Amino acid sequence: MRLELGKPVNCTDGPFGKLADVIIDPTKRTVTHLVVEPDDGNARLVPIELASAEEGETPAIAVRCSVEEAGQLDPVEETAYLRLGESPELEPGWEMGVESVLAQPYYGYGAAGAGYETLAVDYDPHVSVSYDRIPKGEVEVRRSSDVTSADGHHLGQVDGFLVDDDDAITHFVLERGHLWGRREVTIPINAVAQVFTDAVTLKLTKDEVGELPSVRVHRWTG
Repeated sequence: MRLELGKPVNCTDGPFGKLADVIIDPTKRTVTHLVVEPDDGNARLVPIELASAEEGETPAIAVRCSVEEAGQLDPVEETAYLRLGESPELEPGWEMGVESVLAQPYYGYGAAGAGYETLAVDYDPHVSVSYDRIPKGEVEVRRSSDVTSADGHHLGQVDGFLVDDDDAITHFVLERGHLWGRREVTIPINAVAQVFTDAVTLKLTKDEVGELPSVRVHRWTG
């Protein structure tokens, strides 16, 4: 099964959303969950054993449950308002996946009156943190996750994964290039040195990856 990030995900009774991220056991190199984002934006954690390939004119991922049942699966996204340096308190068995930090607006000085006197404003030491809650010991990879070569070069981003019948990853798909010249390179999982949340590091150098077969891809936006 090809887990292409952004691919449609359908339940037994209709469309559910799109594949946003993939949750991986980095020691076993297996996919454990799919992060599926419905149109309402409330992403859910879908166990991989519920998923299979759905062939057709528009390839998709099929999930063996109803849309209502999928909506009852564990939510992924959380938001916390924290002081700088603090981390969210998570329930046992969970840890942070992909996160983003939004600092509060801060204006240190401002004009006051015709004399343009400066007025100090108190600094808010808090930030708003949006993060994904994933099973402990696992990592989260998304389409924009960076791929780095063994010699330290940034090669591109992850585009998807190929998994076998046991949900083990056999290959991952690297997307390279820019909007009008994007190419996909399918890389065997044994060429991967490490998988972290939001990052993949290869055993191959930049030149070795450049020698691998690649195919041109077209992405239409709008």
